[in-house]
Amino acid sequence: MSLNPVDSEPNADHRELVSMLLRQGVRATFVTCAEDVPASDERDEGPRTALALVDSAYLTSSELAQCVHECGDKGVPVIVVTPRRRVADLDESLRIADFIVAPVDPDELVVRARRVLRGDTSAPEEPEGVIRIGDLVIDPTSYEVTIAGQRIGLRFKEYELLRVMAESPGRVFNREALLSLVWGYDYFGGTRTVDVHIRRLRSKIEISERTFIETIWNVGYRFAET
Repeated sequence: MSLNPVDSEPNADHRELVSMLLRQGVRATFVTCAEDVPASDERDEGPRTALALVDSAYLTSSELAQCVHECGDKGVPVIVVTPRRRVADLDESLRIADFIVAPVDPDELVVRARRVLRGDTSAPEEPEGVIRIGDLVIDPTSYEVTIAGQRIGLRFKEYELLRVMAESPGRVFNREALLSLVWGYDYFGGTRTVDVHIRRLRSKIEISERTFIETIWNVGYRFAET
């Protein structure tokens, strides 16, 4: 099977990202095969070290594996651009330096590309207090919640409900306890407030058919243990 670079076909998004990286001193190419990617020790007067960007949306799993393998044999680091729906399908045994979820954030791509070219592919040190459960990450310093790298927009009470329960996975919270912990002892609203906020929270975080919050009938709620 002989494949050509993806950017040999018209693709404005790919060309724009490649041009943006070049302006940042990173020579990158979108490819579906390593045939036309220069080995990492080939230098010219332009920016150093080629970087292969492989868009998995265009490839089957076997084609992706072949492309990554060929790039690895040439010493060319690979960043896979993957649709969110295919993140879980990435083969951890492949020699992938990093991956980024599409649609690509240009600033994030620059940071990841530079880390790969420095050989720094270890995860950055996590801020103190971060809650990580599977692909769900809760950062209490920024009040930010992400799932598989996707930022989830939550209102403050929704965030607090999630944080309180995620800190104690498996623990059953009755509605009165959640009212006290999230709204405070002086809150005069009814327990239905909890149900409404739980429903809104679930609609935002329970994507990809993943259940985070379980209902314990006639009692309350708990964050699912993984």
